[in-house]
Amino acid sequence: MQKPLKILISDDSLLLRKKLREELEKLGCQVFEAKDGQEVIEAYSRFRPDGVFMDIVMPKANGIDALKKIKEIDPEARVIMLSSTGTAVNLLEALKLGAIDFIQKPYNSSQIVKAVNDIIRKES
Repeated sequence: MQKPLKILISDDSLLLRKKLREELEKLGCQVFEAKDGQEVIEAYSRFRPDGVFMDIVMPKANGIDALKKIKEIDPEARVIMLSSTGTAVNLLEALKLGAIDFIQKPYNSSQIVKAVNDIIRKES
């Protein structure tokens, strides 16, 4: 039996984290949460998840800065950026820094399924 994917969610919205957690748990993932950019960096170091869903606009450290730190910890980190204020600049910066995808909020279930499949493919 395959071990469940460990996924770290980072967003300052409790409602979004709850909704995304439910989606990911339905897919059989083990989910960890962080509420800001600093917490996600610490949680990444502690849990070493298979993938990260991370907002761009967060307190303490934004998603772009957190992505840079996570990539320093683990150059192979699989990070999917989420944003409701996604500008082309943020999208390009996140992809340039190594994010594997970018999802505009509000997202739908099929986008989450695709992102989880991308994480699995990158893991193999």
